[in-house]
Amino acid sequence: MTQLQASISQTWPPFVLVTALLAIGRVAGADGLFEAAASRLVRLPGGPVALLAACLALVMLVTALLNLDTSAVFLTPVLIRVAGRRRLAPAPFLYGAVFMANASSLFLVGSNLTNLLVLDGRGGGSFFAQMIGPALAAPLVTLAGLIVIHRRALAEPGEHPRDALAPLRLGAGLVGASAAAAAMIALTDPAVPVLVLAVVLVLWRSTRGYPLGRALAALGLPSLAGLFVLAVALGFLARAGSLAPLQGAGPAATAAVAALASVAVNNLPAAVLLSAHGTVHVQALLLGLNLGPNLAVTGSLAVLLWWRAAREGGLRPSALEYSRQGIVLAPLAVAAALVAGSI
Repeated sequence: MTQLQASISQTWPPFVLVTALLAIGRVAGADGLFEAAASRLVRLPGGPVALLAACLALVMLVTALLNLDTSAVFLTPVLIRVAGRRRLAPAPFLYGAVFMANASSLFLVGSNLTNLLVLDGRGGGSFFAQMIGPALAAPLVTLAGLIVIHRRALAEPGEHPRDALAPLRLGAGLVGASAAAAAMIALTDPAVPVLVLAVVLVLWRSTRGYPLGRALAALGLPSLAGLFVLAVALGFLARAGSLAPLQGAGPAATAAVAALASVAVNNLPAAVLLSAHGTVHVQALLLGLNLGPNLAVTGSLAVLLWWRAAREGGLRPSALEYSRQGIVLAPLAVAAALVAGSI
């Protein structure tokens, strides 16, 4: 197999899987699943801190099951809406949505494209068992950090409106999300089966009045295509030039290099580049690739999708404010995850 064929072989299954998961997320959104979640979050008792924790727990769950890109696209508007209905400052919820999505992407192999790229599309239940410690540590530390950073905004009491609950239906989106999560745990190569599931769900939903074009537009195919080409190119160059930047690096150094590479070229191409020749510290590599994007808005596709969703929701995120928070949150999460992984 040539270097180019090897790079393409490593890269296409993860991109197929994330496209399928985004499509399933769109079906879930069309079923009203996220709106139903928002209406229930608004009515939760307790103050702003408890509400933020509940919202970010939802982000963690959706990220784990449907991946962080789906979470960024569909839950960012939900959290903005929840903050608005409770008359709270939007910043903790806006930035919390994306920081928690990145921090929660270590649970399942399909939770983040980087997991699939580094593992060459394989993982299943063994990945969950090996990563459960870091997967729990990173979001917990991120939540704690967000509460401290936004403590003044979260001190405002807000209001408790009594909006009518949106109906919660057992629809195709929820069934599809559960089936996709099961496939990612049970199957060694889940990309094609999950894609078939997504196509069936989207076509089925389109026969019930949901425009097919809207589902395709939500996938961000131009961005995915551009990142795919860049990832293949870097994978080819790494193999052709025998570039091995992680050779001899320990776990902490591996995570640091991966985090910096993520913000330099985006974590998807960085994953292909850094894993082309393998690495001894796979877990540390994934920690840097998954958590490093919290340092800057250039770090992951999920951040780009979050940015677009925030603008569509009427807010104007700041790249400087993102990094001001991320430069604290990302190193703390990486350190906590490294410790959890070594226990």
